[in-house]
Amino acid sequence: MSEIIDLSQEIYTGMPVYKSLPEVKISMHNSHEEWEGIKNPKNPTPSVYKIEMGEHTGTHVDAINHMAKEYKDQSIDTMPLSTFYTEGVCLDFSHKKLKELITSSELEQACIKDGIDLKKGDTLLINTDHYREHYGTENWGNGPGISAEAARWLGEKQIAAFGVETMSPGVPGISNKEVHQICGEMGFTHYENLINLHQLVNRGRFRFIGLPLKIRGGTGSPVRAVAIFE
Repeated sequence: MSEIIDLSQEIYTGMPVYKSLPEVKISMHNSHEEWEGIKNPKNPTPSVYKIEMGEHTGTHVDAINHMAKEYKDQSIDTMPLSTFYTEGVCLDFSHKKLKELITSSELEQACIKDGIDLKKGDTLLINTDHYREHYGTENWGNGPGISAEAARWLGEKQIAAFGVETMSPGVPGISNKEVHQICGEMGFTHYENLINLHQLVNRGRFRFIGLPLKIRGGTGSPVRAVAIFE
């Protein structure tokens, strides 16, 4: 029997978002009582919610056109679905401290230690335990991230994507901009705001699914990311 592990954050009004991105607002648009013609009900029950949020809200994937203006035609709806349905592996970097970089040599050593052969088309998930330790706190935006040279090393491995628990794949102000640029240049992407990665450590390969919404011209999309062990 398959084991499905949910890797996605809950979406709710006022949840943490990256810097100047749109705040999440969820409100009742229609109630069952309204549809039934009941006026001024004391306790209306929702039949439809209205949701306002940016594409890069909660657990999401970046489109290539998000990385730089020269990739403007590579929107989320043009990216092959095979990008988001792959084999996955997870490496443990829970020892990393706030704003600390993860280098290519550290990624390589972690693969050797865990007996992982990072293959073309894989999705690599990086567990830092940042979500469990800092979500909703003043340090939520100060997590560790990969270095620019680590991003290039991953690109050379021809992976489909990598994923992190933090709001950015690199460390803001240190490597984050360069990591995005390298992803665009080398044609791979990343997931942000993942959860439960500690449940994947030392368990070998799994099926990773992180399908985006089909947003015309979209620069990214929320996903319901899961890891499946058969």
